[in-house]
Amino acid sequence: MDYNKLAELLFPNIDKTPEDYELLYPAREKGIVITRLGPSPTGFIHLGNLYGAFVDERLAHQVAKSDRADAKTGSSGIFYLRIEDTDDKRFVEGAVETVINSLKFFDISFDEGATLPGPGEEYGTAESGNYGPYFQSKRGPIYRAFAKRLVSRGKAYPCFLTEEELADIRSQQEADKCTTGIYGKYAEKNRNLSYEEIETNINAGKSYVIRMKSHGDTSYFKLIDGIRGEISMPGNNQDTIILKANGIPTYHFAHVIDDHLMRTTHVVRGEEWLMSLPVHVELFEKLGFPMPTYCHTAVLMKIDEETGNKRKLSKRKDPELSLDYYRNEGYHPQAVKEYLLTILNSNFEEWRAENPDADIDDFNFTTEKMSSAGALFDLNKLNDISKDVLLKIPAEDLADFLVEWAREFKPNILPLLEDRSYLTKILDLGRDEAKPRKDFICAKQMWDFISYFFDEYFVIQDRIPEQVSDEDAKEILKRYLDTYDHSDDQSAWFDKIRSITEELGYAVKPKDYKKHPEEYKGSVAHVSTVIRIALMGRGQSPDVWSIQQILGEDRLRARISELIG
Repeated sequence: MDYNKLAELLFPNIDKTPEDYELLYPAREKGIVITRLGPSPTGFIHLGNLYGAFVDERLAHQVAKSDRADAKTGSSGIFYLRIEDTDDKRFVEGAVETVINSLKFFDISFDEGATLPGPGEEYGTAESGNYGPYFQSKRGPIYRAFAKRLVSRGKAYPCFLTEEELADIRSQQEADKCTTGIYGKYAEKNRNLSYEEIETNINAGKSYVIRMKSHGDTSYFKLIDGIRGEISMPGNNQDTIILKANGIPTYHFAHVIDDHLMRTTHVVRGEEWLMSLPVHVELFEKLGFPMPTYCHTAVLMKIDEETGNKRKLSKRKDPELSLDYYRNEGYHPQAVKEYLLTILNSNFEEWRAENPDADIDDFNFTTEKMSSAGALFDLNKLNDISKDVLLKIPAEDLADFLVEWAREFKPNILPLLEDRSYLTKILDLGRDEAKPRKDFICAKQMWDFISYFFDEYFVIQDRIPEQVSDEDAKEILKRYLDTYDHSDDQSAWFDKIRSITEELGYAVKPKDYKKHPEEYKGSVAHVSTVIRIALMGRGQSPDVWSIQQILGEDRLRARISELIG
């Protein structure tokens, strides 16, 4: 067989060579880490994408310190976005924008690659960088040039098997309890076609794919995974398709070529791709490319509420799998990233305890500290971490964050948030105490928590304590208004509440009521709760005196007067 002649027959219009592309995409700066995110434009971006993107971003961007200046711990490298859109059946309009905007919300940005399109800009042309196109659908000639090279060296061939023939082969393999696929004797017919037979088939209009001609060596090979350490697996024996009948490359072929030409050093992907590793290793070998470091991340798991067992996060069952969930709820990106590091690196929580005020970027992230077992995602733990993170963010910045969230997800409350001074005082309530309050989790919960400060959203949510009759409740509020002086300090203010408590037959000290409940109607705690509910609508809240100073005397008197009637 004259393989060069066959290559010209199959790819008559491909005149560029692999060497041409090697020159077009030269080696990058030596020693830097190059990572990529390669999503399909399906319109759904999930927590796993963020999980992987965060690893990519940390590997590329964390600056190596003098005592850890090596590729595994990171350097000031490059993180790029490549859109893997060769399957037009899965394409969703606007999906690229969704990917970019969703990750941008979590402060993850790219150094190069696909970008947001401008007005009227054609799909697949919005990009930045010297190693594009960054859309696989625009890289067809590149893939065909490398496929042509493989054919010319007898490492790939055209396969004319029909769907019916493929189905028959699979049925026979299943009946014989053999591994399914095209390999060995099942590949011989098309592997051994003569040039004339191939030419006749093509002239007859027969459809064909291009398959890699596997070496068929299933002996075990070894490689070092960035997360899992040494991996040993049997080699590939499948004649894998590299170009489909329509000339579009398979994922296997496209990503190997792109990762090489874009000079990717580390490939972070889910463990579901481990089974494809033998095919990818063989493709790198056949193409003569150096292998990047593969880092196969663990599957994201959760504890099933019904069974109590671990299970994989589900798109159907778990809304928290979608990144839209965190944007809609208004989780602060710093909180999400802080939490992700707790499940990404086993030593992060210890580091945080020793460095409570350090910037997250100071943490030495390494793939060696990542778990190869299922990573357990716990929404309750995220909420706890979020409370700690939000406590450290200045109230002014929290106000900005809440406003920006409202602008996108609850625009009807924006007019209420225009008084930034009022909003900042509300958000700062109780945060400078010896034991500061940790009230806030996310923007949606934050708004629910403070909404009583705005008359339009003030509602009575809780009932008065059962120890207080309706008549006493009215009398408590009436006397409270009669004696109230907005200029009172906290001590003078509470002395007046004690007086009301004693005058109406309630215990000034709660412990007295606990010891002798028969002697009192209730205690000062119950009297205070009546006042709290009248002002906030809730039985639990931050310090009432501090809240009143923010609400102002007019709003306080109006709310209590309306209840008294």
